[in-house]
Amino acid sequence: MPHPQSTPPVGILGLGAYAPERVMENAEWSEYVDTTDEWIRTRTGIERRRIAAPEETTATMAVDAARRALDDAGMGPEEVDEIIVATDTPEVYIPDTASFVQTLLGTRKLPAYDLAGSGCAGFLQALDVARSRVLTGKRRVLVCGVELLSRLMNWSDRSTAVLFGDGAGAAVVGPLKDPLEDQVEGEHETRGAELVATVAGTDGSRWDILCLEAGGTRRPLFFTGADRSPGARPEGGGEFHDSIFMNGREVFREAVAHMVEASRQVLEAAGRTVRDLAMVVPHQANMRIIQAVSKALEVGMDRVFVNVQDYGNTGSASIPLALSQARDAGRIHPGDLVLLTSFGAGFHWAATLVQF
Repeated sequence: MPHPQSTPPVGILGLGAYAPERVMENAEWSEYVDTTDEWIRTRTGIERRRIAAPEETTATMAVDAARRALDDAGMGPEEVDEIIVATDTPEVYIPDTASFVQTLLGTRKLPAYDLAGSGCAGFLQALDVARSRVLTGKRRVLVCGVELLSRLMNWSDRSTAVLFGDGAGAAVVGPLKDPLEDQVEGEHETRGAELVATVAGTDGSRWDILCLEAGGTRRPLFFTGADRSPGARPEGGGEFHDSIFMNGREVFREAVAHMVEASRQVLEAAGRTVRDLAMVVPHQANMRIIQAVSKALEVGMDRVFVNVQDYGNTGSASIPLALSQARDAGRIHPGDLVLLTSFGAGFHWAATLVQF
């Protein structure tokens, strides 16, 4: 919800993004599944995606994006007060990825934690949490959205494998400087982008349309008793999804409905309308979803930023990667009101308004 007038404005002080060097074109997928470049393009709009190198991990990619966001904010790691990492592809099961990010980045011994399981909506949820933390005393919160999905998907499943790519994005969230105040030496020189309002929601009854069941207490990979072998199934347990599963038809329906609904709600909460928007940066799931959301909101595609063709679906990294690219490409200008809208496993969704 929008912050009361009595509270100081909080926003994004710096943005950064990282994508692995390896580019995997659609044609390469024919080595693994029965598909073609044309099949993938016509159904998803994706032409290529990035795949992490063997030495790269979730944490190293998050740190690469975080360093760029800190540089953009004119800050060093020592100025970070808290770290939130939104990811569904953790470095290890325990501890959380934020622990690795904290030490690799070289910050102080500060609060650091993951926001996991929210799928592609995780970054917007984390931004809202970061804003609340700033309002309760933390000066600068580093938010990372990162996924290394290529290591959790089933490379023989045409319906999911071709959709995903690896990447990371980050934002530094903190109090915004009043442009009328005198510049304090050492502080960031720009006012940043205000986090105007956020709405989010969850419908847990739809968890099974987008999930990865293996690895939790319901379907553990290791079991107590005589059989402790990886991948063993409990007696009578039946089949379950041990890699990413998606019911594409249902996900499309839910995603479009909730992204549109959340977008309208956040505009209403902020007292704005679709006409006030300079740009929409949606979650880059696939072109059909993006186009359907654009049509339902009555926002022309000329006001929608799209990079799904080059990166595929990068999960929690999708929004910050796209937002950073849109700004760096000159698609966003001072004064612009930008709508961010996303959905993810859970079934979660969120929308945020950012005023540059």
